[in-house]
Amino acid sequence: MMEERVSVSFNCQNCLQPLILDDSLNSLGEHILAELTLPINSTPDVDLESQATSFDHYVHPCRLSDSGNGANGFMLISDGKEVDSLSHKMKVRAILFDTLSDNSNIDHPLCEECTDNLLEMLEQEIVIIDNDCEDYKRYYKRREADVGEQKLSELQKELEDIENEEKRLYEELGALTEEEKETLKAIEEQEAEAKRLAQEEHRYWKEYTKYRKDYLNTDDEYRSLECQLAYTQSQLDKLRNTNVFNATFHIWHSGHFGTINNFKLGRLPSVPVEWSEINAAWGQTALLLAALARKINLTFEKYKLVPYGNHSYIEVLGEQRELPLYGSGGFKFLWDTKFDAGMVAFLDCLQQFKEKVEQGHIDFRLPYQMNKGKIEDSSIYSIKIQFNSEEQWTKALKFMLTNLKWSLAWVSSQFNDEDEVLSS
Repeated sequence: MMEERVSVSFNCQNCLQPLILDDSLNSLGEHILAELTLPINSTPDVDLESQATSFDHYVHPCRLSDSGNGANGFMLISDGKEVDSLSHKMKVRAILFDTLSDNSNIDHPLCEECTDNLLEMLEQEIVIIDNDCEDYKRYYKRREADVGEQKLSELQKELEDIENEEKRLYEELGALTEEEKETLKAIEEQEAEAKRLAQEEHRYWKEYTKYRKDYLNTDDEYRSLECQLAYTQSQLDKLRNTNVFNATFHIWHSGHFGTINNFKLGRLPSVPVEWSEINAAWGQTALLLAALARKINLTFEKYKLVPYGNHSYIEVLGEQRELPLYGSGGFKFLWDTKFDAGMVAFLDCLQQFKEKVEQGHIDFRLPYQMNKGKIEDSSIYSIKIQFNSEEQWTKALKFMLTNLKWSLAWVSSQFNDEDEVLSS
């Protein structure tokens, strides 16, 4: 049984079929190994390992003699003598095939069929090479015959022409070299000039940017001043067209009450206005009449208006007596005649203003007649609060404010016309 075992340890490197090796491969002489190690062709060796970094994947050539080493090796289990003999045979065969593979472009071992195919292919290459050699020989012989037929004089003339052409080209090359030097020198000069001009341009743009910035700042300031001037002019025109009296004193009505600057002047049982508001309204009324009198240069006879906020009063000239234009309410207040006397005196001052205006303007009229503390409409209403109802008193105050509003309108129109005449 041991004699019938067949050892299969290698595959054909071309078709990968298992190979049965001859026993003569187990013992090779030194002369045979020396012949096998000679290179089959003269192809220059290329150090692929040194260029491995330029490949994405570099696969080292397979060496059969290394297949039993390292962690991936294998071991045949048998008795010691048989293992040593088999290992030696395997190593010898692997060395042989590696040597053949290193010295040729074909990996070994090969099976008989692949070897025959390889030999046929090599024979075809030999035939092609032989044909090429014959073609080269015929071409070489034909060239030798053509050269032999040419005359020597023609060749010498051609040589002279070539030498003359070479001399001319050298002279032209020298001239071009000189021209190149001059051109390079001109280029250097132009580059220096360009550099100077670039510096000059940089300086110019720097100065231009500075002046441009100054111009824009000045222009912005000029436009700002123009806007301020236009705004100031519009405000001035607005002030010129604004009547101080109309802007300062607003006389209107709110229901049954006459109002001045939104302060009610009067009091009703159903609407008990606070005395502080009534006193403030009297202060605004006194201030307005004093301003109107001063505007037309009127000095009241017997009285002097003293505007003093919600504690305004009328001073009786020559008597050192003050008549208040403010009240506090209460039972005691109802029997105090000073407040009534102050309101009667105020109505007298308004009557004096009317008479002063009528002296120069006979067409001036007030809507309600005034006489000794009373205001006349279709009925007569007393401005006093004593022995009078709050409704009657409130209506009298409302009519008084109406007369005062007409007086204000007349003064505003008269002095606006004068201002227009003076400005024109």
